Amino acid sequence: MSPAKTFYVTTPIYYVNDVPHIGHAYTTVAGDVLTRWHRQKGESVWFLTGTDEHGQKVLRTAEANGVTPQAWVDNLVETSWKPNWLALNIANDDFIRTTEPRHSERVQKFLTGLKDDGFIYAGKYEGPYCVGCEEFKILGDLVEKDGKQTCSTHGTPVEIVNENNWFFKLSEFVLPLLNHYRESPQALQPESARNEVLSFLESGVTDLSISRSTFDWGITVPWDPDQVFYVWFDALLNYATAVGLGDDPSSAGGKKFANTWPADVHLVGKDILRFHAVIWPAMLMAAGLATPKKVFAHGWLLVGGEKMSKSKLTGIAPKQITDHFGVDAFRYYFLRAIPFGSDGSFSWEDVHARYTSELANDFGNLASRLAAMIEKYCGGVIPESSYDKELAEALAMTVEKADAAMCDLDFQTGIVAIMDFCKQVNGYVTVKEPWILAKDAANKAELDAILYNTAESLRALAILLNSVMPATCEILWESLGANKSIGALKDQHIADVSKWGQLPAGSVVTKSASLFPRLDVIA
Repeated sequence: MSPAKTFYVTTPIYYVNDVPHIGHAYTTVAGDVLTRWHRQKGESVWFLTGTDEHGQKVLRTAEANGVTPQAWVDNLVETSWKPNWLALNIANDDFIRTTEPRHSERVQKFLTGLKDDGFIYAGKYEGPYCVGCEEFKILGDLVEKDGKQTCSTHGTPVEIVNENNWFFKLSEFVLPLLNHYRESPQALQPESARNEVLSFLESGVTDLSISRSTFDWGITVPWDPDQVFYVWFDALLNYATAVGLGDDPSSAGGKKFANTWPADVHLVGKDILRFHAVIWPAMLMAAGLATPKKVFAHGWLLVGGEKMSKSKLTGIAPKQITDHFGVDAFRYYFLRAIPFGSDGSFSWEDVHARYTSELANDFGNLASRLAAMIEKYCGGVIPESSYDKELAEALAMTVEKADAAMCDLDFQTGIVAIMDFCKQVNGYVTVKEPWILAKDAANKAELDAILYNTAESLRALAILLNSVMPATCEILWESLGANKSIGALKDQHIADVSKWGQLPAGSVVTKSASLFPRLDVIA
């Protein structure tokens, strides 16, 4: 029997002309939360991220800084990109760089195959090109500014390219792509993204120039060494080259590819939607390979009404936020505050408000109250098991709703469902008033029942929030004594969360530092 297919999730590979900002972190955290959730379901998971290191923009940035392109990307990857993902507790299984031989060699092999099969031909390209987007532009993508044709995304003038290049027969795949998205709407989400791509395809698509001859920072075209592959045609292949594209089926790479491909979810920003929903699946169709099961285009993070951008000085480094609020609050905020798939505005005031209300007052306060009461009234030991029908039924509904939402990439709905349960538990404690009951020894059994049900609810919350706030939930799990009495937090499965009474009596509860200490408002 062959092993179950690995659940495979990718982020875009990020362009390394500069350091990461929270827009990049937003996508990566989303991928991390999604894959952690699936791991918590007991599934085999593979999570890929990485960096896109070729192209004219990188070349010019390196030259402007007086270094070679390779030195530029090496430095940025090792000092900025990888450390950022480590700091944000991103549990990626692989990190692909497009300058790695494992990528470039597989790219050359794949594209040679497309040429041999008649999908690549020689031609001449003349038209507008945006170096910022690394994209050949059509007139609909341009706006006139100061008498010049300007990129609508970057606001900078486009350059006119006139080159003898190699072309991919993209136009042959318009009808197959239209049929694909009409028959499998789940393959491109949200609906607004799918409608945009369908409209684009219906308007007519021309063949695509896939090489450049005026600079050499890229993967060499093997049958024409004077040219390098167009950076997007190179970069898109990373999702497949990273898991063994084109390797012998009996080799380790070939077996990895068979068990991983097609990707289950490609997470992308909506500004790179066409590359991933038009060019990329067309390339795969040409090669006779399965297309991704889902491309999901999330919205932009807006600062002052504009898309976050280093070039417009609206790029905020993740560290600016995590230094004040902490990593887990950062991870929580963006997926809780913004519906995934829509644009969302970032503000310091909103982060602080949600941190205080939802994390400090609701979640953190519940954990600290429980630990203090168990220590004061039960000698630091979980009392005899009890069962509260209302809490148990609410938990079962919470797990069902959260699981469906998280797997559907509706992170906001999933997190809100979990936090609503947290609010319910807080309300339960407030109404039951255990501190009043503790004044009379005759209420001991009732007091113990309240404390047990609260502790058992926190057990469930630690598991359900673990994908979003792993460091915090590990502290809570340790505080409940669950590591010793139940087992590792990572080994607890979503399907089993709502089975009431898993935290055994006698588990030793220890007080920890406040999970979310109160913070001053940033001036």
